[in-house]
Amino acid sequence: MADADSVLIARVTSDVLDLAAHEAAVQDAGSGAVVTFVGRIRDHDPGAHGEVTGIDYSHHPDAERILGEIAARAAAAGPEGVRIAVSHRVGTLAVGDLALVACVATAHRGDAYDVSRALVEAVKAELPIWKRQHEVGGRTHWVGL
Repeated sequence: MADADSVLIARVTSDVLDLAAHEAAVQDAGSGAVVTFVGRIRDHDPGAHGEVTGIDYSHHPDAERILGEIAARAAAAGPEGVRIAVSHRVGTLAVGDLALVACVATAHRGDAYDVSRALVEAVKAELPIWKRQHEVGGRTHWVGL
């Protein structure tokens, strides 16, 4: 079981996400594996009626606290020495912008993959962040509500 110091970054921010900073945060001499997940704004969506041009993310005021809890839960389920850095961006994002960055470091790759997947799936399912998708022609619609 990991300890509370395993979560090094858990942020909800309007700032541009820095992948290198997340990777640097989880670096440790005992970590032989680092799994990085990057969620990027794409130009299409199955529910869109045309090309996607961007997304507005809004969030509950407790979103950052909840993200910390999600990350702590993922760390507690992981092996000793797991290190996690995760951030979700809010505000207006364009196609290509990073919306979610999650880096997980463990001694072995299988554990890093498992913790990373559990972390990202929990963020998608539980984090109170909502998105309004913009499409070519000015149409918008809420996704996941």
